[in-house]
Amino acid sequence: MPSIRAFTITYDALNEYGTFSEGDTITGSVTLALLKETKVESLFVKAKGDADVRWTQKSGDRTHTYSAHRRYFKLKQFLIPEGPKDTVLPQGNHVYRFSLNIPPGSMPSSFKGHHGKIVYMLVAKLSRSWKIDNTAEKELNFVSKCVPNLHSLRLQQVGSTKKEMGIFSRGQVHMDATVDKTAYAAGETMVITAKINNSTSSDMIPKISLVRDVVYRASSSNKYESQTVHKVVENCVRSQTQREIRCGIKIPCDYLLTIQNCEIITVDYHLKVYLDISFAFDPKIKFPVVILPPDMVSGFQSGVAMGPSPGGAAGGPSHSNFPPPQMSMGPYPASPHSGGYRYSAVQSYSAPPPAYPANPPMYTGPPRAYPSQPAHMSGGYNNPVPQQPSPYGSPFSSSSSSLVLHPPPAVPRFHSPPSAPEIQPFPPSISPSAPTYNPLPSAPMMHTDFLSQSDEGPPAYALLFPSSTTETSDGK
Repeated sequence: MPSIRAFTITYDALNEYGTFSEGDTITGSVTLALLKETKVESLFVKAKGDADVRWTQKSGDRTHTYSAHRRYFKLKQFLIPEGPKDTVLPQGNHVYRFSLNIPPGSMPSSFKGHHGKIVYMLVAKLSRSWKIDNTAEKELNFVSKCVPNLHSLRLQQVGSTKKEMGIFSRGQVHMDATVDKTAYAAGETMVITAKINNSTSSDMIPKISLVRDVVYRASSSNKYESQTVHKVVENCVRSQTQREIRCGIKIPCDYLLTIQNCEIITVDYHLKVYLDISFAFDPKIKFPVVILPPDMVSGFQSGVAMGPSPGGAAGGPSHSNFPPPQMSMGPYPASPHSGGYRYSAVQSYSAPPPAYPANPPMYTGPPRAYPSQPAHMSGGYNNPVPQQPSPYGSPFSSSSSSLVLHPPPAVPRFHSPPSAPEIQPFPPSISPSAPTYNPLPSAPMMHTDFLSQSDEGPPAYALLFPSSTTETSDGK
């Protein structure tokens, strides 16, 4: 007679979609129904996330197998820990609660394809002596929340192309296409608009295709898959005519999510708008498309080009959806006690603020490092630039109270620091003068111009270089 009647595992859903993401906590219960008293070695629950790819490729008479594996996390919690002796459980139903925290970081969404998969599992395992282990499993629907450049995914996309016809036709065709945004969720409708100017002698058919590209990677080889998941064919555009088409593509619930944060599996989408022309290369425009979880794109506004906001900061365009502020934020921020909001960490004052002079005294000490204030500014502070009032009101004020701005505190008067005592200079000391030296005897002054051209002979050597001492004939 078997001892175990039922062994199941369940988890608590965190949202209406039943999905989990990075940093979430998995809670649930393991139910063990026993028909009689049973000895148990251990009972534990674990959660893990793994990615695997595998395919074979034949080259001549040889077959190569490519595979790769990535593990993202593995969590384990013992409900009945292992011990020196088995744990005896009485007959009946036993329910054990568990809690596992998914680590933060970038992990890919769940995926199943022809040559690979990304699976997140919740497993409960019961071990008994001399018995086969009992296992209960639940697959988790994991969606990644790590999406780079999320703001840019709600911007309108615009593309253009033109083509000069060749041998079998003449003229030029021009097409402009727009897509309302980049990111979509299941159930949303993608809006595509195309303007076609057919100045050629050929008819052409506008077509729109949504294509999914999957890449599997293992060591030095890649496996590619491309599939058209949706296609729209419009009516023919006749020669020498213009036409504007507008269509919508609804994203089904069974579409795979975009995966760009996995090393061995990549899932991408692109929208192709092209003109089918007989006996010619088709001009086409490609737009990237991202399929995200519904809760990540629920706040997106579709069909509107995100241009610069009129309330943007000076000096550059702004793409913010927030209204312009009601006041100009000067060098001092607004008080946190103004308006309808209060901060618990800051003490609230009930007394009215003290009055401040309109023109606080200015410091007249040493010269300042900054230029003097213009004459049209009073009180030592910049006057706020007037702006149009926001249609949404100030975010720092309630509907029943207006925002009260208090003047900033006066500039404190600075006192000159005590001066250092005067240092008396030491009396100059007369250094001893250097000894005087007698100059060497100079040659006698000559008044004869030796450079002039004359008939006289050259002067004698003794006349030019007289000896300083008298030489005797004995010294020769």
